[in-house]
Amino acid sequence: MPDPIAYAQAHREEHLAELIEFLCIPSVSTQPEHKADVDHAAQWLAGRLTAVGLENVRVIQTAGHPLVYADWLHAPDAPTVLVYGHYDVQPAEPFDLWQSPPFVPTVRDNYLYARGASDDKGQVYLHVKAVEALLRSHGRLPLNVKFIIEGEEEMGGASLSAFIPQNRDLLAADVALVSDTMMVSPEQPAIVYGLRGMCYVLLDIQGPKRDLHSGSFGGGVDNPLNVLGHIIAKLKDETGHVLIPGFYDQVRPLTPEERDILAHYPFDEVGWLAETGAPQPWGEPAFTLVERLGARPTLDVHGVIGGYTGAGGKTVLPAHAHAKFSMRLVPDQDPAQIRALVQAYVASIMPPTVTYQLHFQGSAPASLSDLHHPAMAAAKSACQATFGREPVFMREGGSIPVVAEFQTILGLETVLLGFGLQSDQIHAPNERFYLPNYFRGIETSIRFLQAYGRAPG
Repeated sequence: MPDPIAYAQAHREEHLAELIEFLCIPSVSTQPEHKADVDHAAQWLAGRLTAVGLENVRVIQTAGHPLVYADWLHAPDAPTVLVYGHYDVQPAEPFDLWQSPPFVPTVRDNYLYARGASDDKGQVYLHVKAVEALLRSHGRLPLNVKFIIEGEEEMGGASLSAFIPQNRDLLAADVALVSDTMMVSPEQPAIVYGLRGMCYVLLDIQGPKRDLHSGSFGGGVDNPLNVLGHIIAKLKDETGHVLIPGFYDQVRPLTPEERDILAHYPFDEVGWLAETGAPQPWGEPAFTLVERLGARPTLDVHGVIGGYTGAGGKTVLPAHAHAKFSMRLVPDQDPAQIRALVQAYVASIMPPTVTYQLHFQGSAPASLSDLHHPAMAAAKSACQATFGREPVFMREGGSIPVVAEFQTILGLETVLLGFGLQSDQIHAPNERFYLPNYFRGIETSIRFLQAYGRAPG
């Protein structure tokens, strides 16, 4: 029979042209003016899924942006893989920092530059092309495949979160496959087996009913910005240890096996530090830098709003101040419990001279996949065959909330097989995708589907 790898290699130009067409659609989910573009991206994707030979292709309308579903279910004695990804993208502003327009995909030095190139259009589309290669070569797949691709990942994924528990049978599978993570380097593949969760908070502090003259009222009215500074200082110490009572009570300790895996992770600390521009690494001294980056909980302030910030001086006591902060969570930390701990702690340290409100603006639990699942072995062999070296296993510090939902609602382990790079500048100007790994990603996906289709149950 024809070789699907050879098919993929022979059709690289077409596969790149299709990805470029996909990237031209400005499917920015968070901006209302792009709603028609998001709808267009969903319809375009559904058309491509149909064209490659997938069945039951549907654009599913939701309260927000559409979901796209497709399947191929003609391997009754083989496992089923649920492929997840997202077709929405981050806003591209500031436009003036892009070397080429964000929605005019441009190839430079083996990189494809466009918003969404790495996060996540390029990474999800390579699985579509892998299925095409198998169906064109063999006329069938070695296992059953379902696709669920959402248009709201960059704005929280609320519609998919509502859809999953109501459609367990539709999404039933043996494992989920997600490509929305990073490799170690252009030549070193990685399989992510753990993701941190998230709890995001907005703190509003109200003092006087209006801004006050600091000379007339200073010393007699508490300044909300000063209060906010004291509150922030009490959230964690100078080594990164979070001071909220009970915060660490449910943290699952790293096993000796995991510490050994992470100790052998080929981490280039010098290169990482150069990428950050920071003078030196920082964090909890009892843990290695690799452990701190993916396997330890954190708390970070993202923004402080309040007072006068224009040119020159303006001596006022501001009426209100605000801070945005989040906590990255690790396995066994329950976001609901963390919210309750934050509420109790902030109430205990807030002075009676101001009023305040806490707004919890999104949360998700951490996830940890079974390293010994047969799909992990299939992913490992697929990477080895494509890249010529074994993948490393890693825990990533970011969050993909749907992975935990697959685990808790559908009972699915997830293989996080990503082909992006830390230097892809996702969410920033000049986002890019390393083209050799787009093509190698297609080949790896083909080999994964073949290997997992042959794996014992």
